[in-house]
Amino acid sequence: MRLNRVLVQGLVEAAHAAGRPVAYAVAPEAGAAAAPAATASGSAEGTFVVVLRGQEAHHLRDVLRLGAGAPVEAFDGRGNVARGAVARADRDGVEVELGPVSRSGAESGSRLTVAVALLKGDKLSDVIRQGTELGVLAFVLTLTRQANVGELSVAKLQRLGRVAEEAARQCGRATVPEVRGPLPLAELAWQGCALIADPRSELPLRDAVAAAHCDDVTVVTGPEGGFTAAEVSGLVARGAVAVSLGPRVLRAETAPTAMTAALMLASSSGGGGREG
Repeated sequence: MRLNRVLVQGLVEAAHAAGRPVAYAVAPEAGAAAAPAATASGSAEGTFVVVLRGQEAHHLRDVLRLGAGAPVEAFDGRGNVARGAVARADRDGVEVELGPVSRSGAESGSRLTVAVALLKGDKLSDVIRQGTELGVLAFVLTLTRQANVGELSVAKLQRLGRVAEEAARQCGRATVPEVRGPLPLAELAWQGCALIADPRSELPLRDAVAAAHCDDVTVVTGPEGGFTAAEVSGLVARGAVAVSLGPRVLRAETAPTAMTAALMLASSSGGGGREG
């Protein structure tokens, strides 16, 4: 049975506040204050109740039209989940009674970041939606020399964050990828390996993946006009590897998804990643 999913930021903190155990959960980052979307209280049955208000309450009550007894899965955007059911839904909010908090099994073992150039129209939404479904951990938007777009408004950046959130909800992930930037390509930093999509490269992506032994991988893709030779050489000089995606020219919004899918497939089949 498909569960109705609800984002509860501060899920782990809510469980702790209600005196309930948390299994295999990730604690908040040092110095970071959680933004709980609910108030919590314990119950005699070992569960805890959260009261949702705002957008998440609207989604459950008015969009999905859930009533008492409807099964739900709460996720916090950091990889933690808890299953339960709606206890009450009215104009004051939605009460959800939840069981133990645990780590989601839907997350990939790969830590993959996609650094993508600003693209025209709504293409970035497609990149972020599909990348989220495939398991990307974070997106970094970059400013490049041959892009047709030179800036991104705060409102659009926030909307892209909501695209990632909704994609995570729909595909069953418990982690909502961060969307940050834009920043100049020359300022892009990464941990582990970085792979640049460059049609001038003679190194196939599959060979680069087979040779990589990194826990963290960043894929870097360009705008509709592609990267300049200087942009590629600048990243290569800092340790990135330029790769070819094959004999066909992929659209700027297709390349990030193609690279992500190839890397995730290699990771799941035992190729790439750190040995041992």
